[in-house]
Amino acid sequence: MYIQHLIAIVVGLLAIVALPEARADAVADAQAGYQAQGAGPFDAQAGARRWTENHTEAGTGKQISCASCHRQDLRQPGQHVRTLKPIEPMSPAVNPQRLTDVKKIEKWFLRNCKGTWGRECTAQEKGDFLVYIQSQ
Repeated sequence: MYIQHLIAIVVGLLAIVALPEARADAVADAQAGYQAQGAGPFDAQAGARRWTENHTEAGTGKQISCASCHRQDLRQPGQHVRTLKPIEPMSPAVNPQRLTDVKKIEKWFLRNCKGTWGRECTAQEKGDFLVYIQSQ
């Protein structure tokens, strides 16, 4: 029993140590895909501006931005404005699970850009968001 616990602890610690590298790889892979589409260079300040940029939500007519659910301070937990479901902090410094999987990054960009902006984000916008989120 002791050996099993020890192995589980070691495996868990190794996973935690590998997260920054996995995150860097996932972000680099996503950005390479955006660059292949003609985007770049990416700008954290542009990402920050877009993060708080208001858009009229389809259906409700309310003003909404990324910060409406995810907050301006990405180190803080958010809350979905319609469902009221809690959202873990976006900052990888606080939430090491963020930005570790390209498929999840793309899934959430698709869903959130359509829900917030009424359209898909461009490759440039996605790249700007990623460098902004990483800087937090």
